Amino acid sequence: MSLQKCTVIYDGKALVGLADIPLIDFLESCNITLPHVCYHPALAPLQTCDVCWVEQQGKRVRGCTLRSQEGMVLNSVDEQARAAREEGMDRLLAKHELYCTVCEHNTGDCTLHNTMVDMHIPIQRYAYQRKPYVKDDSNPFYTYDPDQCILCGRCVDACQNVEVNETLSIDFTMDHPRVLWDGGDRIAGSSCVSCGHCVTVCPCNALLEKSMQPDAGPFTSMPASLKRPLIDIVKTLENATGAEIISGISVIDTTLRQQEIKRTKTVCTYCGVGCSFEMWTRDRHLLKVQPVMDAPVNGISTCVKGKFAWDFINSPQRLTTPLIRENDHFRPASWDEALALVARKLLETRDQYGPDSIGFIGSSKGSNEEAYLTQKIARAIIGTNSVDNSSRYCQNPATEGLFRTVGYGGDAGTLADLVQADLVIIVGSNMAENHPVIAARLKAAKKHHGQKWLVVDPRRHEMAERADAYLRIRPGTDLVWASAMARYMFDHGYADDAFLAARVNHVEEYRQSLAPFTLDYAAQVTGLQEDALCESAEMIGHAERVCIIWAMGITQHSHGADASTALSNLLLVTGNYGRPGTGGYPMRGHNNVQGASDFGCLKNFYPGYEPVSDPQVRNKWANAWGVPAEHLSLKVGQDNFMMVEMARSDTIRAMYVIGEETAFSDADAENVHQGFTNLDFLVVQDLFLSRTAQYADVVLPGCPSVEKEGTFVNTERRIQHFSAVMTPLGESRPDWLILTQLAACMGHDWGYRHPGEIMAEAAAIAESFAGVSYARLEGWKSQIWPVSADGSSTPLLYTERFNTADGRATLFPLRWQPPAEEPDALYDLTLDNGRMLEHFQSTNQSGQGGRTTALSPHWYVEVSPELAAARSLNEGDWVRLISRRGTQELPVVVTDRVQGTVLFISIHQGKDGVNALTGEHHDPAVNTPAYKEVAVRLEPVDRPPFPDPLPKHNFRHGKRTPIDKVPVEDKWRRSDYVEPPAKATHPEKC
Repeated sequence: MSLQKCTVIYDGKALVGLADIPLIDFLESCNITLPHVCYHPALAPLQTCDVCWVEQQGKRVRGCTLRSQEGMVLNSVDEQARAAREEGMDRLLAKHELYCTVCEHNTGDCTLHNTMVDMHIPIQRYAYQRKPYVKDDSNPFYTYDPDQCILCGRCVDACQNVEVNETLSIDFTMDHPRVLWDGGDRIAGSSCVSCGHCVTVCPCNALLEKSMQPDAGPFTSMPASLKRPLIDIVKTLENATGAEIISGISVIDTTLRQQEIKRTKTVCTYCGVGCSFEMWTRDRHLLKVQPVMDAPVNGISTCVKGKFAWDFINSPQRLTTPLIRENDHFRPASWDEALALVARKLLETRDQYGPDSIGFIGSSKGSNEEAYLTQKIARAIIGTNSVDNSSRYCQNPATEGLFRTVGYGGDAGTLADLVQADLVIIVGSNMAENHPVIAARLKAAKKHHGQKWLVVDPRRHEMAERADAYLRIRPGTDLVWASAMARYMFDHGYADDAFLAARVNHVEEYRQSLAPFTLDYAAQVTGLQEDALCESAEMIGHAERVCIIWAMGITQHSHGADASTALSNLLLVTGNYGRPGTGGYPMRGHNNVQGASDFGCLKNFYPGYEPVSDPQVRNKWANAWGVPAEHLSLKVGQDNFMMVEMARSDTIRAMYVIGEETAFSDADAENVHQGFTNLDFLVVQDLFLSRTAQYADVVLPGCPSVEKEGTFVNTERRIQHFSAVMTPLGESRPDWLILTQLAACMGHDWGYRHPGEIMAEAAAIAESFAGVSYARLEGWKSQIWPVSADGSSTPLLYTERFNTADGRATLFPLRWQPPAEEPDALYDLTLDNGRMLEHFQSTNQSGQGGRTTALSPHWYVEVSPELAAARSLNEGDWVRLISRRGTQELPVVVTDRVQGTVLFISIHQGKDGVNALTGEHHDPAVNTPAYKEVAVRLEPVDRPPFPDPLPKHNFRHGKRTPIDKVPVEDKWRRSDYVEPPAKATHPEKC
């Protein structure tokens, strides 16, 4: 946005403000309100409400279409403009029954109510008429009431052009226009993904959260048998007394409600996008999640989980008191008893078996401060570097690839860079379901600005369907594809020779290593057509700015680090680092998996990726922590994968697991469970009695993010602060407080009274966070590491130098190695697996309350049409999947999302889950299990077919209806539409 100023003459007054911004916003900055309803700063000018008329050069103009410019002269007090605004509001009220005091939405942000009050509308001039539709409550999270809908189109524009889900529309040619879902009148079964954006922007109560209904206000929960007559009485009274007396009562009601409602800024606890928003609560009742324009990542966008999946907060399954195992059963215990037991057992284990006999798994859903304390206890008290987090299961191969080539273990830039790219290559990443808010921004860039996409994935998901080029690759062969692209760049003059000469090492050595990677060879290995590879290479070569996005489809293979390296190599060859709109972007899966690694929950790094094996680094941390240097180990510790392995062999004797469902999430579940059973002592700190907690000797009840304060780091390296929305449930405690108290019980009274003190300590030691502070993260502000001492962020890395000793990047030669597990004659199919939009990991959080689970409650296996035909399988038939480790029985969903002999199941459901089938083969560079390399055979099971394993109401059955804009011209062409201030014959229809 330009910061240039301009002067606008408005009603004879000279107003000075920013140039080239929407007039309504310009006036707001000057403390002037131009009435409006359909306008929203996050949306295009819709021109549907007819409430914002002004006079310009003798003509009436809708103010929402104007942008501030020097010398603009406008008049809002013109009689015709005023009359047009009032007529516009009268028409809106003809479509909407005003009963604000008993309306659930009268909490202060109902645009229609507030504008009507500001305009001092004396009476509802047009008689309200009901529409021939019923209220739709078929969605678990929100309702649509056509009787209250004013046809402003905000929801349509948000769905079509911001979220770009392209579900909603309005057909103004209908006799009674209404909002449609895929052209139909029912939400369930449409392509609606329940992102909630339509609800967020709705200016009235037509679209409303179910959590607001019915008890958002003091009079709203009365039964319909009482509410309906009361509304009728009030409407009759309104005609006699005028609307302002009644609206005055509703203003009082709004004020009373707002005194009871607490609005708290927080950051989402689900994926790594890092959405922030306000939570509106009354005591422990979460009324709604309300995103705001100022949120640095998402603005007003959300997804189904961020907007709605918070029922776990008040779940009766929450842990609320410490538990101690006694005679193979858990009994409640006091905090003093539980912490004393944990402290004694850990110290005894250390003293008897040595520091490395204890392993710590920090939480990728906890805060940065909690990750910091986890590794501080491990290192400064126990004396071991055996500390890790769930990045071992997803992020570490990508981080290793970046360390090898460019030096920082994080995204090269921010979401702004992804949006600016000319070409985005999406490899092994189902973004629309795993990182939906970022996917929405990319979909908007593609729809409105012509951004190109190249998608490489074995499974045809939404991003593949929308791509300019889609390569359905053979699983586990991405290194060959990426290396062939790099060779093509050299061979056809697309390599950035100047960039390579100035900023990259080992260019010639790398180029020679590409000799085997011809397009012909790549086609043979990947199963792709050579001409498709050539076309893709030309797309890359001709693009000025390229970003590559990848995720677990790359990293969860036996050579995921090498594949990640190959992608970064390709970016270097083409000069796509260090400029806006370029770089590598491995998407982070959990809300703080980046931060847990950044703040030291890794076996080989202190916070800020400072190596534990460097004596100078050790001395620095020992001095800062006030412990003898020799107490801090120089030996790289064990990671998640090896801790469980060593527990089975009695080398690891005790473990402390915080907020991770390792028993469900780690590969080869039977061996994991055996390892936990073998431990002498296991502590689990969590919200629920998870599968992992069932093996514990002590269970400590932690708090979710909404019950504590701290910071998270998202996939962009962006640090954001979150505040406590409500107090801890029962006797549960914030994890940072538990760890602080545990340290004191172990003889190390650190004395932290607030998580801000913990961040201050980390920032004073780790160079990458030097300028990070809670003061600089106040409100909606954020910082992006590395952060200099003066607080300056680094949104785009590598603009001047790479994070290496000489400042130059490294091209890293690679050789192709096939997957460690491939199909054979006995296990002839490949089982792919991954996440689903509506679920999260083990569903310990997202599965509470049943609403998100209702979208797809059943586990199933996706089978291609060709395989289904060959095996005589139909939708709902039961099959047994048999791997080299175990078996699972599931019903079949036949879909072209998969092809040939590749199957797909989600990672979320099932008693033992997918990890009853996965094995211990792993990436030797980082010990990440090869979850995606599972060979299985399929056997029919003689059971009655399961009806609709993917329910008919699931959004995957929907058929989108894309449009470019709200078709307001169709409204204007209606025979019963006349431009205000002329009176309308059927205002309820237009």
